[in-house]
Amino acid sequence: MSTELFAVVRNDEEQHSVWFAGRQVPAGWWPVGFEGSRQECLDHIAQIWTDLRPLSLRSAQ
Repeated sequence: MSTELFAVVRNDEEQHSVWFAGRQVPAGWWPVGFEGSRQECLDHIAQIWTDLRPLSLRSAQ
């Protein structure tokens, strides 16, 4: 049984998502340097992305 590897990615608004490791990241997104199972990536995002508002909204307030 193979376990698919995922990567945590982030965009300019500092929003995070999970993407397939080893595949080209969509335009506007960049790897943050964390890879693991899908659940490990989601757990990592939950730890680092505590303010879900986009950067532009946070900056305007």
